[in-house]
Amino acid sequence: MPKNTIIEEIMVRDVACATLPGSRDEVLKILKNKRISGVPVLKDNKVVGLITRTNLLRKPEEEQLALLMARDPATIAPDANIIDAARLFLENRIRRLPVVEDDKLVGLVTIADVIGSMADLNIVEPIGQFLNNGVVPVWDETPLPVVARAMELAHVKASPVLDSDIELVGIISDRDIISASVIEDTVEMSDMSAGSDDDAWTWESMRDTMSIYYSVSRIKVPNVLAKDIMVKDMITAASISGVSDCARKMKRSKIDQMPVVNANQKLIGILRDRDLLKALVDY
Repeated sequence: MPKNTIIEEIMVRDVACATLPGSRDEVLKILKNKRISGVPVLKDNKVVGLITRTNLLRKPEEEQLALLMARDPATIAPDANIIDAARLFLENRIRRLPVVEDDKLVGLVTIADVIGSMADLNIVEPIGQFLNNGVVPVWDETPLPVVARAMELAHVKASPVLDSDIELVGIISDRDIISASVIEDTVEMSDMSAGSDDDAWTWESMRDTMSIYYSVSRIKVPNVLAKDIMVKDMITAASISGVSDCARKMKRSKIDQMPVVNANQKLIGILRDRDLLKALVDY
């Protein structure tokens, strides 16, 4: 497949979408059922935002879709090519692009779709030069809520998992975390004073109060260990592996990251599909 492959040839046409007004629970159901990481948000049949797993985990108590989504997302035309898409992915630090023609959503292209095309380009450059240094390994005994918070703070979507002997034993992604999470409903209380701060005759100790009870719904990450949900059967790469070879592995296994190991199978980094896009832009 040539490098001038156009977006229309690789985009997904049957796109799962959310619409405004909408709720977090509706989006969470779509992501879990379709095993995807994000969807476009439409209003009056026009793309007005994108909502992803990261948005949900970042604001676990927010329910309104309009306050969760990223507004005015970058889009791409169906006649653009995969190098145009790669540049947009890298420049905007995003994973998906709504494909828009005449202000109408006609498809969706993701990094995975572009990686699938790269598998056929025979790019033999070693991946070592494209590796990202942002690796956040976690201990396999780490509670999952701590893993989720660490990944959020480090702005990573996957973490290699190490055991007490510093051996690579698995990998955990935001997809694994969101799949294990549940919606928790609680009732919380807030005290509201009936007195006025402008009333000089009202003493704080005598001020009447009333209790307001309200429902809070949040995404709850279960208190299990990293080893309980991590992926143990990992696909790995070596730093001398070729770009297209790694793209084929990602396409075949439907993954977006691979631990990179040395000859002794020790972890030395992690290869993300986004890293491979750098090779396409320079190709």
